[in-house]
Amino acid sequence: MESTIISVLEQDLPDTANLETATFGMGCFWSPDAQFGSLPGVIRTRTGYAGGTSDNPTYRKMGDHTETIQVEFDPGQICFEEIVKEFWRSHYPNRDAYKGRQYISLLFWQSEEQKHIIEKLKAEKEQQLNEPVETEIRPFDGFTEAEERHQKYYLKRYPKALEQLAELYPELGLLTPSTFAARLNGFVKGFGSRQQLIEEINGWPINKEHRDALRQVLLKLKW
Repeated sequence: MESTIISVLEQDLPDTANLETATFGMGCFWSPDAQFGSLPGVIRTRTGYAGGTSDNPTYRKMGDHTETIQVEFDPGQICFEEIVKEFWRSHYPNRDAYKGRQYISLLFWQSEEQKHIIEKLKAEKEQQLNEPVETEIRPFDGFTEAEERHQKYYLKRYPKALEQLAELYPELGLLTPSTFAARLNGFVKGFGSRQQLIEEINGWPINKEHRDALRQVLLKLKW
């Protein structure tokens, strides 16, 4: 059984060479981490700090950075345009002076294609709101991963579940890059259902033994 569990961890993500990245801030990063981690096609999520000039930002010394999340996604399942639409659907995109830049609406582009998509959708959002969108839009210039306690935050609030997941994730740091953990973090926050996740796992490009192992873990989890 131990070798199966290790194999599941190694194979529950597709080939990283085909993934694309989106980085953005939309308030406190815990909820977006859960929300976007629940989306089929999103492979990894991580929380962090971006958009500022200070070196080595941390949660307690963020400087002029913003709480952000970074998602890696399979463009064959979900495209960048869908990610940006979800971003603007999910929060009021105008500035909030509370705590300076920590919680501003912030969206990075990493290619001219991404920039074009953002500009197109921004114009549509402004027409919908009938007011300018104040989201700060800029080229990507770096991302600092947040401390471990801020990764998969909602899942970590369930110690009983973490005990049961210990075979899959003997170290908490293994939760951050895991697709399965991203889905569980979304599930406990109220995004999606257990049945939806089971159906998604049935289509994951891993062998049947590994799919069976993940389904069994999911069905047996006690919160």
